[in-house]
Amino acid sequence: MTPQVLPVRERAVVISGLVFLTGICWLYMWYLARDPMAVCMVNMNPWSRGDLLALFTMWAVMMVAMMIPSAVPMILAFAGVNRARRAQSMSYVPTSAFVLGYIVAWTGYSVLATVVQEALHSAALVSSMGASTSRALGGVLLLAAGVFQWTPLKNACLMHCRSPFGYIITEWREGISGAFQMGLRHGVYCIGCCWLLMAVLFVAGVMNLWWVAAISVFVLIEKVATIGRWTALSTGGLLVLWGIWLLAK
Repeated sequence: MTPQVLPVRERAVVISGLVFLTGICWLYMWYLARDPMAVCMVNMNPWSRGDLLALFTMWAVMMVAMMIPSAVPMILAFAGVNRARRAQSMSYVPTSAFVLGYIVAWTGYSVLATVVQEALHSAALVSSMGASTSRALGGVLLLAAGVFQWTPLKNACLMHCRSPFGYIITEWREGISGAFQMGLRHGVYCIGCCWLLMAVLFVAGVMNLWWVAAISVFVLIEKVATIGRWTALSTGGLLVLWGIWLLAK
């Protein structure tokens, strides 16, 4: 099964759909940043179920906004293999099934992030905008995120994300459920690569869109640029230094 480079028209359709999805998510994040009352974080009282649902929605939308751009090469690789199968009169499935599996993986991560933020909120360790109010907590999160950048697990997950055609060919599964599983599995690798980087948001502020955008760009560079691995290593050093500085203040 040999992947094909998508024709310009088909490539444009896939990319346009992903841009539209990402754009809607960023608009929602911009709306929340402009109107903090739309999400429960401004409420420093114990959160209700409705508050937690709003917080979870915010995290889920934010993960799509941040991670879909870095998944574009993998999604295009999947679409390319699909086109090759269609050209050979073999079964093929909508690319959206793969994308849905990827989103579901990050939605699961959003559940965990919601639980963690609720615990920090209950302990009064984060501000109304989701930023750490404890130097110790902030320093430890930065140190953990920085050290993780140097670990074999980080490197293994990153190498997977940087080899889209290799993953698609070796992990191919038939049918819509198979495409969904492939997207889900790819999402798990991406979570393994980036989960601690997201913890930096608890230092800079979960609702700080500048930092959300900066981390999104960094993740994209890690996955698609030729200097991606060196970027990960050097950023790990910067995070460690930041963490040490914060703890020493």
